Amino acid sequence: MTPFSYYQLYEFHHAAVAPLRAAADAMKLALSNPLNPFGQTALGKNWSAGLELFERVTRRYGKPAFGLPTTLVGGTRVPVTERVVWKRPFCNLIHFERALDRPRNDPKLLIVAPMSGHYATLLRGTVEAMLPKHEVYITDWIDARAVPLSEGRFDLDDYIDYLISMLHALGGETHVVAVCQPAVPVLAAVSVMEAKGDPYAPRTMTLMGGPIDTRINPTAVNKLAEGKDIDWFRDNVVMKVPFPHPGFMRDVYPGFLQLSGFMSMNLDRHLTAHKEFFGHLVAGDGDSQTKHRDFYDEYLAVMDLTAEFYLQTVDTVFIRHALPNGTMMHRDVPVDPSAIRTVALLTVEGENDDISGVGQTEAAQRLCSNIPDDMRAHYVQPKVGHYGVFNGSRFRAEIAPRIGDFILTHNRPRHAAPAAVKAPKAAAERAADTLAAIVLSAPKGAADDLKAITGVGPKLEQTLNAIGIFHFWQLAGLTAAQAEELDGRLAFKGRIARDRWVEQAAELAKENAAS
Repeated sequence: MTPFSYYQLYEFHHAAVAPLRAAADAMKLALSNPLNPFGQTALGKNWSAGLELFERVTRRYGKPAFGLPTTLVGGTRVPVTERVVWKRPFCNLIHFERALDRPRNDPKLLIVAPMSGHYATLLRGTVEAMLPKHEVYITDWIDARAVPLSEGRFDLDDYIDYLISMLHALGGETHVVAVCQPAVPVLAAVSVMEAKGDPYAPRTMTLMGGPIDTRINPTAVNKLAEGKDIDWFRDNVVMKVPFPHPGFMRDVYPGFLQLSGFMSMNLDRHLTAHKEFFGHLVAGDGDSQTKHRDFYDEYLAVMDLTAEFYLQTVDTVFIRHALPNGTMMHRDVPVDPSAIRTVALLTVEGENDDISGVGQTEAAQRLCSNIPDDMRAHYVQPKVGHYGVFNGSRFRAEIAPRIGDFILTHNRPRHAAPAAVKAPKAAAERAADTLAAIVLSAPKGAADDLKAITGVGPKLEQTLNAIGIFHFWQLAGLTAAQAEELDGRLAFKGRIARDRWVEQAAELAKENAAS
């Protein structure tokens, strides 16, 4: 059976069970009717519990809501509104705006959610704990099966570019928290920014339960990756999105495979939880029922990952150990954590973490060798597993306050600019670094066929011409600031970096000059 048919079989299963699920819903509704005396009998309660259990274990769980309408700020409960402040095909940046009576100078906090199968709502507790004293933003990654092929690829390099672009959009003085998987790309992004002297590098970086060096105290997840080569993963877990999803024919690592892997690690625990849930339904224990539903509504909601992102991550992080080995590259630029000098570092681990073993995240402290000692800290939370690192009572009582204190301690202007940072540009230089410096009112001679650039179609070419870009040499000479400005004026943001327009345009410009 081919990998393509596995996904088709999964879809067929849901379609085939749908009528049974609908019948189970109808029967449960009839049994729960207060005018139905059979529903109040012991047998009726058992039937009702069994019907709900059947419906829940055969359901496809959609993306949950964050559900954080208010927060407590300074003893006053205030409304919270979710607003998308930055948008790309594979990610939205959500700001949890607090309706404050008077402005507060609270630190800006960017929470980078894992792109590892679950939605960003898995960090609802993280957001809730940080909201009272921070301006909170979170990466809301998009399910790959919902992104059309026309939006192009998305790999680990694009992920890092997205993070850098977000930090630029937030305008500096930002603090970053990376939970689990994004610890590696966040460390890579900050390393690249510091090496370039980027003034928008964050003030602090908190890495929580992340696989910085999976050779240390390897878990079952790590050992699985080490025991296979990248071709095995490509041949066995990469599948094409079936019709009728918007991402039809996109190569992905399906979320249902990731979920099955997670559940198999603790299968006994999940079976026991569902058995207990059945008992709570029969007994009418509402509180226990609600807790079970809330947890599994979140846990069973999964998303697909693009194949290129998944494979590059597995190869870079789990097979080659490129970051701790000093061989990781971001596009053509080496990722060197020792370049980080002005960003404070906090690493957090869980004593019983069975996904990122103790010591794997702390390895960042060794790699970031040039951060001063008074700007770094490490904490191991006793008696918590992986999810307890960023959620639950111990997170709220012990970990979140430490993160908040660390952020406040380093929420001040840097003592001195890093050596790589250049002096501020003069007004003339700043003007030359804007898009206005290169756009034209009309082409110089015959306009180039911009559609020769991968990712540029007829409509996008018309948009570029309307802006004032007609030639390959204009795109080939884009500075980072100009590319960022142009990207903000395009309907499909992120394509300039993702499809490497500058590099493509440079080659095409050379070909024009040679002909």
